[in-house]
Amino acid sequence: MKYNIKVQKTKQSRLAEVDFDNLPFGKVFTDHMFVADYEDGEWKDARIEPFAPFSIHPAAMVLHYGQAIFEGMKAFKNKDGEPIFFRPLEHAKRINASAHRMCMPDFPAELFEDAIHQLVDLDQAWIPQGKDSALYMRPFMIATDEFIGVRPSEKYRFMIFCCPVGAYYAKPVKLYVEQQYVRAVAGGVGEAKAAGNYAAALRPALEAQQKGYDQVMWTEAPDFKKIQEIGTMNIFFVLDGKVVTPKTNGAILKGITRKSIIAILASKGIEVEERDITIDELVEAHKCGQLQEAFGAGTAAVVSQVELIAYGDHEMKLDVANAKVAAEVKATIEGLRYGEIEDTFGWTEAVRSLEMV
Repeated sequence: MKYNIKVQKTKQSRLAEVDFDNLPFGKVFTDHMFVADYEDGEWKDARIEPFAPFSIHPAAMVLHYGQAIFEGMKAFKNKDGEPIFFRPLEHAKRINASAHRMCMPDFPAELFEDAIHQLVDLDQAWIPQGKDSALYMRPFMIATDEFIGVRPSEKYRFMIFCCPVGAYYAKPVKLYVEQQYVRAVAGGVGEAKAAGNYAAALRPALEAQQKGYDQVMWTEAPDFKKIQEIGTMNIFFVLDGKVVTPKTNGAILKGITRKSIIAILASKGIEVEERDITIDELVEAHKCGQLQEAFGAGTAAVVSQVELIAYGDHEMKLDVANAKVAAEVKATIEGLRYGEIEDTFGWTEAVRSLEMV
């Protein structure tokens, strides 16, 4: 089934106003956005229209009870200048997993695919070309029922807008091991990309930055020992030549970049251990010279090397200049995205022009 997405093009593009050599992350928006509304048990009125603010009722349930989820994904231009996606259907699956946890309706994967193809085809001139640049896409869903009462909303809005972006982290990051606040617990909503997860992370992130660090390393309550994630990214370590990452347990986001890295390393004959990792193990490995690398993985940053981890008074400094695993997986992902490496995984997908009715 092909969905009928109505298209209203902007009368005046803002593309000429953009300085593509100086792109702040998440502050520049393309000409169009996708919108669909859920009512009476079905998604209706799928449309692409000029990017603009929209009105919302003061009693909209998202504002009071937090039914809000989102995805982060990217479109790129390969070395031939052709626009492509990287694992788009993984994002469709994950936003529906988030919707399920937050008691929201599924968004049809076929409509999701049609929407991203038509939207990016329409705004493809906004895609920056370069290995640290991309068109960042933000699909999201919010509860719009006009009702003050604790129950699932009966109305929702699904939207996608896009931002041309440069590098998320331009340099290696310094981490502060959090020992007071927690990001998520097993059985909570940590595995969902729920908006409230990120709001709850703002205070500890700010306090870490005030101490001179870039982001926090989250640990698990109640003993603050097991490592979960860093900032808004999954985390990998190279310990005595072995690649290790925390196992997902309902509190850790199942990152698509994380999943891709594990597959890339497996294709190179490198096994990734998915297991519990404690901060005590990390400190001991560092003291013994066995903590060789640490790097974050996520859609926005792709691969972000860690140069320092602070745990109390103990600082673990890392040699990022010789971080071979992080460099290799980043180069492989970039090579796949830009068509410089043959995509034997089947992860890249050319943006296609769909018939616009």
